[in-house]
Amino acid sequence: MAHGPLYRVPFRRRRQGKTDYRRRLGLLKGGEPRVVVRTSNRNVVVQFVNYDDKGDLVLAQAEARELPKMGYAAAGSNTPSAYLTGRLAATRAKEAGLATGVLDLGRQQPHKGGVIFSALKGVVDGGIEVPAGEGVFPSDERIRAEHLSTDKAAAFAASYEKIVGSPLPPKAEKKPAKSKGAPAPAQKGGAPAKDNKKAKTPK
Repeated sequence: MAHGPLYRVPFRRRRQGKTDYRRRLGLLKGGEPRVVVRTSNRNVVVQFVNYDDKGDLVLAQAEARELPKMGYAAAGSNTPSAYLTGRLAATRAKEAGLATGVLDLGRQQPHKGGVIFSALKGVVDGGIEVPAGEGVFPSDERIRAEHLSTDKAAAFAASYEKIVGSPLPPKAEKKPAKSKGAPAPAQKGGAPAKDNKKAKTPK
């Protein structure tokens, strides 16, 4: 451990690797409620948190451990569970009068289509405005548990209806890919048309 008159002991949570205070300060300056998403091997927690001098205030919260009571008993840390947890947290946040927020990742390193962004997708679909790029969210198939089994997909739909109060909407139809260009018209006999201009022979 370093010593000396100029040595400064870091904050305890910084030493433990729990808080990035520089990132936290940037989030607090924005003045928006923080959408805190934390994951473990068996659980996902989504909280709406406001700063206070005496300590952070949790305005709304949901955990994946609550989902079995709503009919979805799959692994608590998978993509569909994270989405439902985010959706449940958004419902409670709206009841608390919240409409906007900003994602707080802490010291986590998220990846595109991961559990963190699945939870954020649930928050956004729940009507809370949180800045995020569309390309970071998982596919609809993974969110709806269609990659797991028919039973899991049905349980997801039933749990969604309990949380939202309406049936799971049908998936959006994929737009057909645009063709790059029309092929050259064919001559009689099926062969493609050729250029009629004769190449000049060098003299």
